[in-house]
Amino acid sequence: MSLVTLRVNGEDVRADIPPRTHLADFLREHRLLTGTHLGCEHGVCGACTLLIEGAPARSCIAYAAACDGASVTTIEGLEHDPVMEALRAAFTAEHALQCGYCTPGMLVTARDIVLRLPDADADRIRLELAGNLCRCTGYAGIVRAIQRVLREGVPAVPRTLTRLAPLGTLSRDEGEGLSPPPSPSPASREREGPVAVGDGRVRANEVRAGGNTELTQTLRLSLPPDQVWAALQDPALIASCIPGAAIASVQDGRIEGTMEAALGPMRARFAGAATVRYGTDRTGTIEGEGQDRASATRLSGSARFAVLPDGASGSVLEIVLAYILRGPLAQFARGAVVQDFAAEIAYLFARNLEARMQGRAAAPAASLGLFALLWRVLRRRLARLLGREP
Repeated sequence: MSLVTLRVNGEDVRADIPPRTHLADFLREHRLLTGTHLGCEHGVCGACTLLIEGAPARSCIAYAAACDGASVTTIEGLEHDPVMEALRAAFTAEHALQCGYCTPGMLVTARDIVLRLPDADADRIRLELAGNLCRCTGYAGIVRAIQRVLREGVPAVPRTLTRLAPLGTLSRDEGEGLSPPPSPSPASREREGPVAVGDGRVRANEVRAGGNTELTQTLRLSLPPDQVWAALQDPALIASCIPGAAIASVQDGRIEGTMEAALGPMRARFAGAATVRYGTDRTGTIEGEGQDRASATRLSGSARFAVLPDGASGSVLEIVLAYILRGPLAQFARGAVVQDFAAEIAYLFARNLEARMQGRAAAPAASLGLFALLWRVLRRRLARLLGREP
């Protein structure tokens, strides 16, 4: 059992629960807050959307223990919120609900849209609503309702419902600031399992620790350790080998840059900064954070890396990455998906790094395309099933 402390709708709550209890189940079964509806239970339909630290999140794929110390607001907690009152009236006037099952999650998302995108047109509203599925109204009434609130003016919001805390785990005493994520214990590695990708030179696993998702990547390179270590100290070279990455500036170990990705119809451009520290034993650490302005999705993470010898002339690059993704794009961060794509990105990075270090041409994609990566993952899996090298 895990002792979890949450602030639910302004009330401090403590409970001993199994560590794999989803936040939605905790709220519905332990707090009887049944306004949070469960639909697909895979983070796709959006019926369970609520606010974690003021940002929309899927509660069916968030562990309650991973939200320890955070502020959670359900649809019940927004009963007297002025923006929600305006949205409820607009939903009624525009016939934006029918059976009502999707409505709590739809209202939470709609609230985020009117607060974050005051100039949104119908096309942008539909794009923002893509993560919330409705099987009754056909979205027309929902779009009109959101437009009505934007047209009539968005009411002021209480400060307690607009504060976005820094990424990380909130301290229990103050509810503000960061506390470092705990190191994963052997017992916490319930979901760990190596996944071979590509030609077998990349392996990955995933484990959740504290509020973070932790991924381990092991890359085998046909380059000597000293050469790989020297390459890791050249940020421009590393960025040129990663699809979608670009560096704006480097100064005293602090790197500022961007990472672009195309997630179906949605395009994300994370801008942020990271600090790199190099050790004397071919090990180092990276800590950084960034945000996609368009979706307000925030990413924070840290990585430990080490270069080890592999045979007479090869090397192994081990990377342990811990990250938190919060905001609308977090729906794409389900474990199995992240494992496949993180390993595929690692494969592309290793291939491009080898090519550049050996004087061969390497042309990583200008941005990280979800569908292109998906095709490569499926093609590699099919090749392995057929006993062929990809």
